[in-house]
Amino acid sequence: MANENCIISLQGVSKVYNGNTVVDDFNLDITKGEFVTFLGPSGCGKTTTLRMIAGFETPTSGKILLNGEDITVIPPHKRPINTVFQRYALFPHLDVYDNVAFGLKLKKIPYEKTDKKGNKVTKYRHYTPKEIDEKVLHALETVDLAELESRDISTLSGGQQQRVAIARAIVNEPEILLLDEPLGALDLKMRKDMQIELKEMHKKLGITFIYVTHDQEEALTMSDTIIVMKSGVIQQVGKPLDIYNEPVNAFVADFIGESNIYNATMAGKKKVRFLNHIFDCIDDFPLNEKVDVVIRPEDVILTKVKEDSKTDKVTGKIKTKVFKGVHYEYLVAVGKAEVEARDTKDRTIGDFVTIEVEPENIQIMNKELTSNIYREAWINNKNQVVIGEDPFDCDVTQLLKDSKIDEDGYLVSHDGKKYDLNDADVTAEIGLDKVELIDGFDNGDTNGVIVSIVYKGDHYQVMVRTDDEEDFIADTIYTYNEGDQVSVKVKKENIRLTLKGDISKYEKE
Repeated sequence: MANENCIISLQGVSKVYNGNTVVDDFNLDITKGEFVTFLGPSGCGKTTTLRMIAGFETPTSGKILLNGEDITVIPPHKRPINTVFQRYALFPHLDVYDNVAFGLKLKKIPYEKTDKKGNKVTKYRHYTPKEIDEKVLHALETVDLAELESRDISTLSGGQQQRVAIARAIVNEPEILLLDEPLGALDLKMRKDMQIELKEMHKKLGITFIYVTHDQEEALTMSDTIIVMKSGVIQQVGKPLDIYNEPVNAFVADFIGESNIYNATMAGKKKVRFLNHIFDCIDDFPLNEKVDVVIRPEDVILTKVKEDSKTDKVTGKIKTKVFKGVHYEYLVAVGKAEVEARDTKDRTIGDFVTIEVEPENIQIMNKELTSNIYREAWINNKNQVVIGEDPFDCDVTQLLKDSKIDEDGYLVSHDGKKYDLNDADVTAEIGLDKVELIDGFDNGDTNGVIVSIVYKGDHYQVMVRTDDEEDFIADTIYTYNEGDQVSVKVKKENIRLTLKGDISKYEKE
């Protein structure tokens, strides 16, 4: 193995359910003793990945190595790995001690014995009551429950029950502890307290923790390494500070902490244009290239000015103010766009302010996408383009210059040749601003559920997923929530088509 400190290695791991890829070509090495967090929205594949490490799911492809040995198909009970779930699954009829001891009482451990012929053979035995007592008490001390071993589970708080679940998981001395959103059932204050306790517990035990959450604060607070996931694919791997300060794309920036994200254009060498203003920056991209700009609220510098002040700086008006204890959060309107800012100064709603950002605090990244591109589209017998399983009205005459459609539905060239485009393979492209979203189902060309929302400063970028797993990205000024059911509508003139191969093969004889 290249890295002798690597305890778990996932190599090309994918998981497919009924044709739907949930985890796609996952490659990751985890070091012994690390606190690693899988972070991402619901449905991104993080829990499925955790279950494959635990052995509850088998990868469709790829392999999982533990200390260099392939454990891909080894059952869970034969792996030195324990899991703590969001629902703690404690036994209500047993007290704290017996809940923690339950697995130890069933477990058999190997020992060597010399038989009558003098040969050493491996036998198996149960733990003795004394051994169980020592292990249980040590586990309870580790989770600060040493005085509660005789308490009924029903009399414990949520945080105490969670610690019992952790004690039961660590009492078997696993090499790896998996935690699947274990703080999800706790209230806010208890969750924050348990974040600190879990980190301290990790230091005490010295074993590898692999943690799953959709809460970026948990990830930033506890982790040595964060893996940000989206749609089954790793977006970024890094230390919390690196991911916060240097996100690789708009999705990561939006998911990790609060961010101002804007469509922007490079206006010169280390100059970028957004908010209708040219800012100095430290990144150099080609002139006129479309990029995404990310600015953290704490990096926005506000200065109060008079409404009619003459200035070459960006000027906005404070719309909202929220006191957060050590700072204020402001929302500043700049034309149709909005800028979120944090400032220790108490300002007044309605104040006019200039907005400045130091060049090193303007993060510029390649634009993730500028249009929806569907490379597996095709034309049906009604001259509609089929994307996924849904037909959209389109203009097929764009596939052949100076052509038209005759009364029989054939494409006719300027010199009279006819083409039957039924089943013709094409690439369809739809601009992000050309996808119209309508509330509810059956009001457009196809139906879908909103699975992702990224605020882009003056609009939202919304991802809609259809029943046949096709995604439509829409730029919209309207507010939606993840899980909303919507219809997708696209005007025929807004669908650009490119034919795959030569049109001659569709010519009618």
